[in-house]
Amino acid sequence: MIITTTPSIDGRPVQEYLGIVMGESIVGAHIFRDIFAGVRDILGGRAKGYEDALRGARQEALHEMAVHSQNLGADAVLGVDIDYEVVGRRGSMLMVTSAGTAVKLG
Repeated sequence: MIITTTPSIDGRPVQEYLGIVMGESIVGAHIFRDIFAGVRDILGGRAKGYEDALRGARQEALHEMAVHSQNLGADAVLGVDIDYEVVGRRGSMLMVTSAGTAVKLG
């Protein structure tokens, strides 16, 4: 499965557009408060725990999108966009969404 932010793939024309596919992941934002509360999690000015939580949520959203596109019979997802949003009561959760166009390639 090719997943790309570009609108096309060189040398691989789109044979069929299968529709928009999405993936979502929501993680509890209390993780982030805990990270900043403990100086031991901050290494070299970077919050590794925070980065790991974001990376995991992003990977989950992309994986969910890929599974959806595979179920449609797609070879690739083009024009992928990833968004981050704080949701829930008092910003208690972080939502990561990915969206793109599932296609069959030539």
